[in-house]
Amino acid sequence: MNPKHEILLIEDEKNICNFIVTTLKSNDYKVTYALNASSGLSLAASGCPDLILLDLGLPDMDGIDVIRNIRNWSNVPIIVISARTQEKEKVEALDAGADDYITKPFGISELMARIRTALRRFTLNNNSTISAQSIYSAKDLVIDYEKHVITISGKIIHFTQIEYKILTFLAQNAGKVITYDSLISHIWGPFADSNNRILRVNMANIRRKLESNPADPQYIFTEIGIGYRIIDNERM
Repeated sequence: MNPKHEILLIEDEKNICNFIVTTLKSNDYKVTYALNASSGLSLAASGCPDLILLDLGLPDMDGIDVIRNIRNWSNVPIIVISARTQEKEKVEALDAGADDYITKPFGISELMARIRTALRRFTLNNNSTISAQSIYSAKDLVIDYEKHVITISGKIIHFTQIEYKILTFLAQNAGKVITYDSLISHIWGPFADSNNRILRVNMANIRRKLESNPADPQYIFTEIGIGYRIIDNERM
């Protein structure tokens, strides 16, 4: 698996939004966008983007409050793109949890460089929390965190972004039972479906791709009424 990075753009000016979306797609990023804070927060929780581009002057909520909201449940990189030029406003956004701040108008080359830097920093930070190991291996399943590649018996298996995040979160906690609530909070944040439906659907898809017989799993086990557990990492 070598997924494209997915970027969420929250920007209420349609012309700017369309321009940025087109530019990001031409640079091989997957893009979703929202024209207000409410839709943006919902997409941030349900879509699990790799990075968020955020305008501060939104019609229904100040961007600073959007940053604070997201930081209550996620450490996804947030780059502010704003017409606000006062130093105190930049400081406020960074103190609220933004990773970077670009003032409008900005050059595309600069924006792309800022995005690459934020993604690289985030990946390095995440890798350091996984462990000193970069590989999960159990039976025929191998997850290479650095390459974002998952194989079964040497064959690459393709997963969606959310499926990949669920599977790697379980692998990073191999042998432990991860509760439904912990998984939902980690993957989707506080706006997730409270009846676990979205988690069950994604888990069913993961099992169809991993297990030769999903009814008799070899890798991911259900602890009824509690959560899921992946078998221990055999690469020690």
